[in-house]
Amino acid sequence: MGRTEFIALAAALMALNALAIDIMLPGLQEIGASLGVDNENHRQYVISAYLIGFGISQLAYGPISDRFGRRKPMLFGLGIYILSSIAVVFVPSFAGLLVLRFIQGIGSAATRVITVSIVRDIYGGRQMAEVMSLIMMVFMVVPVIAPGTGQIVLFFGDWHLIFAFMAAIAAIVTVWMYLRLPETLHQEDVRELTTSSVLQGFKIVLTNRVALCYTIASTIIFGALFGFINSAEQVYKGIYDLGAWFAAAFAGVALFMALSSFLNSRLVGRFGMRKLSHGSLIGFIIITFVWLMLQLFGPQPMPFFLFIIMFALSMFQFGLIGSNFNSLAMEPLGRVAGTASSVIGFMSTIGGSLIGAAIGQAFNGTALPMVAGFFIVSVAGLGFVLLGEKGVLFQPQNKPTH
Repeated sequence: MGRTEFIALAAALMALNALAIDIMLPGLQEIGASLGVDNENHRQYVISAYLIGFGISQLAYGPISDRFGRRKPMLFGLGIYILSSIAVVFVPSFAGLLVLRFIQGIGSAATRVITVSIVRDIYGGRQMAEVMSLIMMVFMVVPVIAPGTGQIVLFFGDWHLIFAFMAAIAAIVTVWMYLRLPETLHQEDVRELTTSSVLQGFKIVLTNRVALCYTIASTIIFGALFGFINSAEQVYKGIYDLGAWFAAAFAGVALFMALSSFLNSRLVGRFGMRKLSHGSLIGFIIITFVWLMLQLFGPQPMPFFLFIIMFALSMFQFGLIGSNFNSLAMEPLGRVAGTASSVIGFMSTIGGSLIGAAIGQAFNGTALPMVAGFFIVSVAGLGFVLLGEKGVLFQPQNKPTH
């Protein structure tokens, strides 16, 4: 498999996670109406249930993939993803939907943990950051097209058809992966699947200052993204009454994230992960502070053109932060890549989804809780970066350790 195909396949595997979240956003109202959900904030549980299953199960996939290789656990997870998607088509209640979404998240976790492990098996340092940026660029195309795709699917049927479509896409990616992706775990890096071995791997991850601080910073920043995803329908449709244009507005912002991921892949080799991500985090703080002031003291609601400009600028910074923070967290942990990816994925997903849920549930008919949440998490993220770097930003000062 050539580098281009590898990046495309890795992006497709990780994109199944984004697909499971974003494609259903246009159908949340219909899901709520169909299954008797009166409180509009409760519809957000469809996303939260998935993210909790996705986050918790990441703890298992890493140690398993460090012992049995990357291929078999990945295929197992993909199978769960496909079967749970099909089962949703026949679900009779909202509670049943939430259970199946939780199970779907369990399957999808393999695509996140094991894909990152595979990339770390093959690449390290700035090369890993470059490849991850390209993967993230393709991955970010999914939020661009998924809501629109979901809207198109709804033209041909009700919301159940969205889950059938998800199962079909996952099946195609599974066949591609089965036929083309070889085992990437090196024999000398195979770890025993024992309690002591797993705990030792977790200890390595949790006691590495740089890895832990960047993981926490990434978790906090991801909370802002999850907060928006939870509130997106209410902001775009409720406040700004975009209706069918919801998908277009969502896609426009996602394009900025995809563009910044592409630029990161071109620039990271020259400037390094720290210079790009630290500068972008400071930019994120400045932009969200200005946005918060406009939200507090400007006209209500904020004019849509101004809202979308501030939001797009924020997400542009986010695209330069995400892949670099993940690579910085993984860089010192090459010998325990699977376990490291598990712990990092668990913390960033569970922590981020809880922060995002808090932001989403605070929705009060205005965008203020979301914007305030963005600013608060950006400042907190900077605090942990400073802690990890001993107060020094922009300097490539930490070498990999095992």
